[in-house]
Amino acid sequence: TRSPPTMSIINIMKRCPTIDNSFQKHENEKKQTYNRRILQVEKATFTPLVFSTSGAMGDEAEKFMKRVATLMSYKKGNLYSDCISYIRKKIRFVILRTVLTAIRDTGTG
Repeated sequence: TRSPPTMSIINIMKRCPTIDNSFQKHENEKKQTYNRRILQVEKATFTPLVFSTSGAMGDEAEKFMKRVATLMSYKKGNLYSDCISYIRKKIRFVILRTVLTAIRDTGTG
């Protein structure tokens, strides 16, 4: 019998929402590219997290954030709603920061 994976590898992808609205397409592309190797070589799990630059997210990202919020609320003793709200705010500010950095960098070239 195989032992359960002890490590998770997460791949985050940011994309412009006007180009393509298919989060699942991008998630599946990442899984096809990396999942087999990560399971066999790294003995880990793989979760592709796809976000749009406006803060929308794919199904895998939503499931991941819900799981993290559940574990965080259990460990810290906080309400689940407070934890998921905190995580979403942090993620959206990180996305905003990277978008602003990309806009600033393209304007100087």
